[in-house]
Amino acid sequence: MSKICLCLTGKTLAHDLEIIEHYRKYIDLVELRVDCLDPDEGFLIRRFPGMAGLPVILTIRRERDGGRYTGTEGSRVSLLAEGLANAFTDRRRNFAYIDLEDYLNVPSLEDAARVFGTRIIRSYHNITGVDEDIVGKLNSLRHTGDEIVKVAVMPQSFADVVRVFRAAQQTPDLEKILVCMGSFGIPSRILAAHFGSKFSYTAATGEFIGAPGQLNPRTLAELYRFRQITEKTRIFGITGLPLTVTSSPAIFNTVFALENIDAVYVPFPADSVESFLELAERLNMPGASVTVPHKESIIPWLASVSDQVRNIGACNTIIYNREGWHGVNTDTAGFSASLLNFIGKKNLRGKKVSIIGAGGAAHAVAAEVHRLEGKALVLNRTEIRAKELASRYQFAWNMLNRTGIEHIQKYSDIIIQTTSVGMAPDNDADPLALYQFSGHEIVMDLIYEPVQTTLLRRASDAGCPTCNGSDMLIRQAELQYKYFIGREFPPQFIARIHSLVHENK
Repeated sequence: MSKICLCLTGKTLAHDLEIIEHYRKYIDLVELRVDCLDPDEGFLIRRFPGMAGLPVILTIRRERDGGRYTGTEGSRVSLLAEGLANAFTDRRRNFAYIDLEDYLNVPSLEDAARVFGTRIIRSYHNITGVDEDIVGKLNSLRHTGDEIVKVAVMPQSFADVVRVFRAAQQTPDLEKILVCMGSFGIPSRILAAHFGSKFSYTAATGEFIGAPGQLNPRTLAELYRFRQITEKTRIFGITGLPLTVTSSPAIFNTVFALENIDAVYVPFPADSVESFLELAERLNMPGASVTVPHKESIIPWLASVSDQVRNIGACNTIIYNREGWHGVNTDTAGFSASLLNFIGKKNLRGKKVSIIGAGGAAHAVAAEVHRLEGKALVLNRTEIRAKELASRYQFAWNMLNRTGIEHIQKYSDIIIQTTSVGMAPDNDADPLALYQFSGHEIVMDLIYEPVQTTLLRRASDAGCPTCNGSDMLIRQAELQYKYFIGREFPPQFIARIHSLVHENK
């Protein structure tokens, strides 16, 4: 079973001990990053394992490997030796592990570690990419047979993550730590056990991140129930890019925990549909959510799709069956239920609607506006996409520029913003900056973080009724849950999920 390791990057040992106490119940061991300590603190590291009260990895990472140590190699070796000196009879007061890079060859240091019961982690870091022969690197790292090998790489694409997972599958009996750094590598940290990794490294909130992509230990332990993930755990997730803003893991993992379902829902930031689907199949995933920019591009990769997906040209949910991946769309029902509940109507008959955008979400919105008997104007930055979407339903269309925005006056009963413009972290952006609200428009922005986009704030200030995308998110997730788990979303948890989504904002 993989363990949660907290990377300590404080400037003082006292501060590192405070961090340990804050996260103690969520972690199994810590890594003392001596390269992050103030110089005088280095002379005191020998006492740290006894004060920490749990296993400690001794690490002094050089800049070339992503650390902060800038001294000479001789000084670094001396400092490592200082950490091992004067071993205690009670081995719990000694460093449990020492991290030595593959190029560091100091037999006396290694012999001392073994005598003192300190296991050697033989590490290799590539902070710019992923090596071609990962299996070869893993198998060649050990200087002796009792060492744990560690490979940490920086994927430049999701295909790199898949290559690392293949390497993990090809080395099942090798005791190893395998880490994909950066945003692409987040699945490797949550699913460390599936990557064959002995540890998953985490970082304290507000502290220097020991390596890009490290999660908070509480998030890993509580939200993803990391310690309960086994080979039998069903893996679901969401794929898109960049996935910096998504409440779906919080929604699904919370319900899985409340229902005591052995499943986990993981973010898969992927720049390639093909690569994601390969990893999903290797992980035996039963289903996944799909978000921008893949709602349309994933369709050719699916074995079958629902009539609705075929008609609207967008898919946000995939389920694996005997034939392969099957695509459906829950955005449509989630959107219409949310909008009708907000405006207190059963349909859109007699309503003229402006749809901003022409991506996957806009396809779902346009289909429902048409089904509910509304008339619409589609505005998009790319003319051809606006025209293609509008033509499906005989809607009006134009470019999202000054001329196009002037046409909103004729379709201003309801304005629905479907693009990512205004989403965190670019909170100040406004796709309708040239439009002046009169106060009679009903305005819905499908973005849910921030709670109030610049667009919604301007509309609200003008007196318009406004609604963000959080309710739609939850409603479509309820439908996805039924596809994933095979039964209705538990109604007793709906209020809890609404509160959770709002708390996360």
